[in-house]
Amino acid sequence: MQTEMWDWQVEIDESLVSASPDEIRAQIAEYERSDRDEFDLEVEFPESFTGQVMAAMAEIPRGETRTYGDIAETLDTAAIAVGQACGRNPVPVVVPCHRIVAADGLGGYSGGKGDRLTLKKRLLDLESESESR
Repeated sequence: MQTEMWDWQVEIDESLVSASPDEIRAQIAEYERSDRDEFDLEVEFPESFTGQVMAAMAEIPRGETRTYGDIAETLDTAAIAVGQACGRNPVPVVVPCHRIVAADGLGGYSGGKGDRLTLKKRLLDLESESESR
């Protein structure tokens, strides 16, 4: 399913989320407006390396980040493999791959169409602003 966040189209694989597309869209809209800090959606992680990385992403608290290297160390793998798995995240925003950054900057982001790094930065800014409230 496609949903919009600010000016970006975000693709979510709703088959992995135990909620209707309307409920997923509603929660993303609430999150975008800062009316929601966390998603109340059950996500099924694939039984794959990507699923392992997604589970690690889901553990990162709102307003915090981890590096690709941090996650790689936890999973006993390479940072580039973590980055590739982040790029395959089928439920971006809901499973916060935007919270995984490079050691020296933002890294990449595949969560939207167009200028995706700006979307990643906007998500991180949104979370850090709400944490300072």
